[in-house]
Amino acid sequence: MRLNYLANAIGLILLYISLVILSPILVALFYQDFSSILPFLAASFISAVIGFSLRKFVKNAHTVENLNDIKKAEGLFIVFISWLVFCIISAIPYLFYGITPLNAMFEATSGITTTGATILTDYNYPHAFFFWRSFTQWLGGLGIIVLFIAILPQFAVAGRQLFFAEAPGPTEDKITPRIKNTASALWKIYFVLTVIQIVLLIWAGMPGFDALCNSLSTLSAGGFSPNEASIMGYNSNVINWIMIIFMFLSGTSFILQYLVITKKNPLLFFKNEEFRAYLTLTCIFSILIAISLILSNNKSIIDGITSGFFQVISIATSSGFACEDFVRWGLTSKVLLFMVMFMGASASSAGGGIKMTRWLIIFKSMKNELIKILHPNAVKNIKLDDKNVSDDIIRQIIVFVFFYFLIFAVSAIIISILEQNYTIGLTGAISSLGNIGPAFGEDIGPMANFAGLNPLTKLIMITTMIVGRLELIPFLVLFQRDFWSIKEN
Repeated sequence: MRLNYLANAIGLILLYISLVILSPILVALFYQDFSSILPFLAASFISAVIGFSLRKFVKNAHTVENLNDIKKAEGLFIVFISWLVFCIISAIPYLFYGITPLNAMFEATSGITTTGATILTDYNYPHAFFFWRSFTQWLGGLGIIVLFIAILPQFAVAGRQLFFAEAPGPTEDKITPRIKNTASALWKIYFVLTVIQIVLLIWAGMPGFDALCNSLSTLSAGGFSPNEASIMGYNSNVINWIMIIFMFLSGTSFILQYLVITKKNPLLFFKNEEFRAYLTLTCIFSILIAISLILSNNKSIIDGITSGFFQVISIATSSGFACEDFVRWGLTSKVLLFMVMFMGASASSAGGGIKMTRWLIIFKSMKNELIKILHPNAVKNIKLDDKNVSDDIIRQIIVFVFFYFLIFAVSAIIISILEQNYTIGLTGAISSLGNIGPAFGEDIGPMANFAGLNPLTKLIMITTMIVGRLELIPFLVLFQRDFWSIKEN
């Protein structure tokens, strides 16, 4: 890796992050909350100074005119460090509101990784504070690097390595020959859907500021809400169903949505194998939980169906919103919802988790192996949407899933020991790694918070939130000795 390229790219990203952090100041000015200007000015200044210093004082960094020949290892490193630094910089404003450094880092990381697990014990904060929480989720949902690829000319060609390093799905899908145009198209879809949801939530009776924040957190599959009781606090099934629709869209491939819109053919959704699996599983789990709630929790049919679909889609897409306290559900409903935590949304979406494409390929691989046991000479290729999946991709997926469950198991064991509570250990570990947000238990449930956890538990969750959002790869390569071969230029 070339140090001057790394310094140039990370410095450039930090300079633009310094501009992004100024956004809440507009909210502070609108609500005449002048005390909220300093926190974001300070964070912006620090980001700008670090970015300028990297580009100015690292040897030969200023001589890099473009990043077109950036290497894959460099792309992975730039993405990982950019996210880590963005989390740290984004935590700075929280310090001005009396939040401790560790809790500020937890809240910032949970926001940017769109996890939605909060340490807030009360909601007596100004509008700029809540806007920043939701805005960080909106930026992290589609990816801060994807945003900069869309707007920065320096990443016009080099953006390919960064694009797939930030969201390394099973396959490198793009919708235009130029990755910059793909990034721009995705952000247009993302932005338009956010605006539509804001309008619909206001129409349904939600206050305008709340509609803005909740919409930013919905399309990003984030889960932060300015309401202490999450979406349950609005007490409206109309609002619940608007949220259900847009949470589902946040977990649907934005590339697929772009193709449906440009070709004006909704049937393309149902021709996509991953979408069919995603839709089928969410419906099955939602109906099963709805039946359980109607029979065991004495809910009406409408409330049971609403709660079932809301919570399944919220957890499956890693949105993390709550329309009620599911900790108080019966055992059957909670077991089913726990299973949904491992499901994941679609690739190329804002949702977290393992992703539906990987599950499809894994089960097809298992089926192939069983066929080969009975018919050793059979040759059967694994296909997805009538396209052959290469052996290299299959191996990568198997390795990914193995490490995903290994990281989950290790973190679950350590957290269980630290908290002396296996419910917090199991559900907290998958909640942070899958960027889901609320977990089970009175301490970290949807109506609780993570403030009372052991400091080491919070550090583990901060790590797994970043690892889960970047889908393991940029993190795992850090342990390769060859990766750390640094050159000055």
